[in-house]
Amino acid sequence: MALTMSSPPKLASDNMAFVSTCGGVDGVLSRIKLPSGVKKVVPREFRAMIGQVAGGGRTGKPLIKAGDAYNKYRHIGHAGTVGGHKVSGQKVGQIAARQTGRSEGTAALMAKKQSA
Repeated sequence: MALTMSSPPKLASDNMAFVSTCGGVDGVLSRIKLPSGVKKVVPREFRAMIGQVAGGGRTGKPLIKAGDAYNKYRHIGHAGTVGGHKVSGQKVGQIAARQTGRSEGTAALMAKKQSA
């Protein structure tokens, strides 16, 4: 639902979010209920999309099973970098990467230097 006459939708524009009308005031204003439970009064000329979005379901689905989380974060089983001497089409991903793993913080690096 739009906040002003010519603005893009701002209220309840997330997936699975909706606004319901609670009634009218003076025939000029409408009372709506937002997903947070707050009731707001807006002019009746404001525009809103009515109906369901195509595709309908929730796009950001939770990781329901432990196996889903395991498969999401597991390693690919081979080097993730590609040599620069490969032909076109094979050079995808990380080409001549300086680093592919998680970066260590400066505190960890300083501790390594001091212990060595």
